[in-house]
Amino acid sequence: MNNKPTDPFNAFNFRVEIEGLLVGGFSECSGLQVDIEIEEYMEGGLNEYVHRFAGRTKYPPLVLKRGLTTSDTLWKWHQDVIGGQFTRKNGTIYLLNTMRVPIIWWNFRNAIPTKWSGPDLRATASEIAVESLELVHEGLVRRRASA
Repeated sequence: MNNKPTDPFNAFNFRVEIEGLLVGGFSECSGLQVDIEIEEYMEGGLNEYVHRFAGRTKYPPLVLKRGLTTSDTLWKWHQDVIGGQFTRKNGTIYLLNTMRVPIIWWNFRNAIPTKWSGPDLRATASEIAVESLELVHEGLVRRRASA
């Protein structure tokens, strides 16, 4: 079953690759965002409006959350950065259609992990243990599968 061009896709069907490696099934991905700063200029004698110009482009951190497993690839990358080894990596976040085929994706470049958060552990809870990784990066490019 293929979606029509106007049908929205489900947000739960995605995967993340970093440097060509599938780094696990994530339950959440946030931070797919691009912000343009606006600079204002007030022209003397012109009181009807303020001139607004596009300034710098900013990319907030990507936040990836997943169930904690024995895979420690992302943990090791974060620890390398702590140790002074700034290995920047490129990656892709794929949105999949119902057949699990990538239909839209975002490439991010020159990312480094800046924050790792472990699970909240409670003896009275029955949730899955979740870890979180925050990545700063230097840009997003959106692509889509050709029709």
